[in-house]
Amino acid sequence: MSGDCVGIRGFRAIRAGLVASVAIAAYPAGAQIAPDPTRSNQSTPAPEPAPSPAPQGSADTPIVTDDQFESELPQLSSDPNAPLEPMEAFEVPADPASNDPAQASGDVPAAAAVPAPQTNDPDAIPPQPLPGEAVLAEPLPPLSSFDVNPPAQVADASDPRTVEIRYITEVEGLDELELNGQFEELSALEEGDGKAANATMVAARAREDEQLAVRLMRSLGYYDASAVSTVEQNPANSGNLKVTLTATPGERYNLGSVDVRANQTVPADLVRNELPLKVGDPIEAARVQGAEANVALKLPQQGYPFVQVGQRDILLDERDFTGAYTLPVDTGPRSSFGTISTEGDLAFDLDHVQIFPRFEPGQLYDARLVDDMREALIATGLFSTVSVEPQRTGVPGPDGTEQVNMLVRQNAGPARTLAAEAGYGTGQGVRVEGTWTHRNLFPAEGALIGNVIAGTQEQGAGVTFRRSNVGRRDRTFQVGASANRSNYDAFEAFTGTLSARWSYDSTPIWQKRWTYYYGAELIGTNEDVFDFELNDRVRRTYGIAAVPLFLGYDTSDDLLNPTRGFRVKLNLSPEASVQGSARPYIRSMLEVTGYYPISDSLVIAGRARAGSIAGISRDDLAPSRRYYAGGGGSVRGFGFQELGPRTIEPNPDFDPEDEDSEPTVFRPIGGRSINEFALEARYRFGNFGIVPFIDAGQVYDSTLPKGSDLRFGAGIGGRFYTNFGPMRVDVATPINRREGESLIALYISIGQAF
Repeated sequence: MSGDCVGIRGFRAIRAGLVASVAIAAYPAGAQIAPDPTRSNQSTPAPEPAPSPAPQGSADTPIVTDDQFESELPQLSSDPNAPLEPMEAFEVPADPASNDPAQASGDVPAAAAVPAPQTNDPDAIPPQPLPGEAVLAEPLPPLSSFDVNPPAQVADASDPRTVEIRYITEVEGLDELELNGQFEELSALEEGDGKAANATMVAARAREDEQLAVRLMRSLGYYDASAVSTVEQNPANSGNLKVTLTATPGERYNLGSVDVRANQTVPADLVRNELPLKVGDPIEAARVQGAEANVALKLPQQGYPFVQVGQRDILLDERDFTGAYTLPVDTGPRSSFGTISTEGDLAFDLDHVQIFPRFEPGQLYDARLVDDMREALIATGLFSTVSVEPQRTGVPGPDGTEQVNMLVRQNAGPARTLAAEAGYGTGQGVRVEGTWTHRNLFPAEGALIGNVIAGTQEQGAGVTFRRSNVGRRDRTFQVGASANRSNYDAFEAFTGTLSARWSYDSTPIWQKRWTYYYGAELIGTNEDVFDFELNDRVRRTYGIAAVPLFLGYDTSDDLLNPTRGFRVKLNLSPEASVQGSARPYIRSMLEVTGYYPISDSLVIAGRARAGSIAGISRDDLAPSRRYYAGGGGSVRGFGFQELGPRTIEPNPDFDPEDEDSEPTVFRPIGGRSINEFALEARYRFGNFGIVPFIDAGQVYDSTLPKGSDLRFGAGIGGRFYTNFGPMRVDVATPINRREGESLIALYISIGQAF
C-alpha cells in the first residue's frame, strides 16, 4: 500500500478511537461494553456465558443493558477505503421524552444529555460541577488574537542561577595558509569575545567556525579541506573552556586545462589573452574571479562594449588534484563610435554635449573614452545624475564593426554653490576667501562668480563672468573686475583691475601636456613707495596695461600630487606703466620642476625658477609689479616677500616703554630679477607624509638674476592626503639668520609646495 494510503488509514483509525472514547465517557463507571460486531477484520474473544439477571435494586444490576449499548453505537464501515462518516452520525440523539428544550433542539452535546445516576440513598451527596467547567464551556478566542511570541525572559545579573562561562580559542592549520587574519575577522568564536552563556553556545560557535575554516581553505584551492573542533575544560574542572579548531587543508587543486568558449574576435584569441589564467595555477577564488573581471574590463576597451561573461564550470579530478576550467563568453558585436543623443532633465543641449567626447565617429569603441566623457560632464557640477551608455543600432561601421549610439541621460542639478578657502603664512597672515557661483546663469556653462577676501593683510571683492568649454573642451573665457587692498611689509596698495582671458587648462580628469592662456589687463593702483631721493615713503598712483601670456608643458603623473615626470612653465607679460609718463617693459618667469620616485613611498622633488623684468628701472616700477622672494610658495624659512633688497625705516609702531619694540624696521623693496631653488624628500605612509626640505633664493636689483648672496631656509613639513589633494603644514627657519628676519616661519595650505 502506498504511503498516502497508510497515512489515510492511520488518520481514520485514530479518529474512530477518539470518537469511541467520547461515547464511552458518557456512561458511568462499571457499565459493560459489548464488542463491535461490525469490525469483522479484528479478532474477537470467545463469548462468555451470560450472567444471570440480578435482582432489582441490586448493585450488580447494569445501568445500561448490552442490547441498549450496542444499539446506541454508530455503525462503522468495514471497508478501509470508504470515505469518512459524517460527524452527525456520532452524535447521540436527543431524548424525545425530555422536557429540556435545549436538548430537544440539539443545542447541547449528546454527552450532556445522559441522565445522572439515580440513587435512593438520602445521604448521598449530589454531584458537583468540576472546577473550571464554566471556563471550558466558554467559546475559544479567535486565532487572530492569539500571541505566538513567548513572554520575554530577562536575565537577572543578581540571580545566582545566571551563569557566564569564559573560553579561549586556539586555531591550528590556518597559519601556514596565511588565513588567520581573515578567520579572526569572520569567526563567531572571536566575535563572542571569549564569553558565552553555556557550553552549548560555545559548541555551536565552534561548529560555525568549522564551516568558516573550510570555506576559507576552499577559496585557496583546497577542496578536500576539513576542520574539526573540540571543546574541553581549561583547566580541568575549572568551568572555563578551551576550544581547539584543527584545520586540515589536504591537497591543493590546480588548473589542469583552461577552455574559453567565445565568438570570433579581432584580434583572434582576444578573450583568452585577456584571461590571465594558465595551466598549473592554483584554483583560488580571488584569482579566478579577478581573471574573469579582467575580461569584462578589457574587452570594452578594445571594441566590445556588450560583452557578457557567463558562468564558469570547473570539473575537479580527485585522482591528480586538477580542475578542468571552462568559461563561456558572449562578446557581442565589435563596435565603433557613431552618434550621440541625450534625454532627461537637460542641463545642456545636444550641441554642447558633443563638445565633451574625446573620440571621433568611426573610431573603435573604447570604454575609457566613455568614462572620460562622463567624468567631464560630472566635473561641470551641473548634474544631480548623468550617465553615458552605449546602445546598439545595427548600422554597419568601418572595418566590419557596428556603430553604437552614445546615450547621455541627464538630470540637471542645482547650479548655485558657496565655497570657502583659507590659508596662513608668516608675513602674509590669515587669508580667507569666500565665493558664490551660479554655474549656468548664461547657458551653456556661463557662470557668474562673486568673491570676497577677508584677511589680516588683504581685503577685497570681485565679480567674474566665466564661460567654460567654449567651442572646445577645457577652453575657458572669462572677464572680471576686482578691487583690493593689500598691506604688506613691502607696500600698501589700493588696486582696481579689469581683465579678460582665454585659457586652455589641465584638469584632474584630463591632465594635458600643453596648456596656455593669453589675455589683457587694465590696472589702476595707488601704492606707497620708498623714495630714495626723499629718503621716505610716498604714495603714487600707477596706471598699468598688460598682456599676460603663459605656456606650460607637463609630463607629471598627477596634477595635485605628482610623483614622477617634470613640468616647464613660461610666463611673459608685456606691460606699460603710466606714472607721469608711459614706460613699456616686459616681465618674464621660467620655472622647471621635476619628480623622481626612489620607492613607492619616497619621492625626490626639485624646483628651479628664474625671473627678469627688462626695460624699466626698479624705482619707476610699481611696487606691486616687482619681484619678491620668501613665503610658502617661494623660499620657506622667510616671511612673505622678506628676501631681497630692503630699507631701514622708522618703525611707526615704536613704543619707547616696550623693551621689545625697535625704533627702526626693515622693509623689502623688491627687485627686477629673482632666482629660487628647492629640494624635497616626500615620504608617505598611508594617508600621512613627512617632507624634509631645503630652499634657496634671492632677489636682485639687476635685470638678470645672479648666483651670489643666496639665502637658504630649511625645515620639515607634514602632509595629510585627501581625495582632493594633500593638506600641507610646513615649518622652516632661515639658515644664517640676519637681523629683522623671522626665526620660525609657518605655512598652512592645500597642495604640494610645487
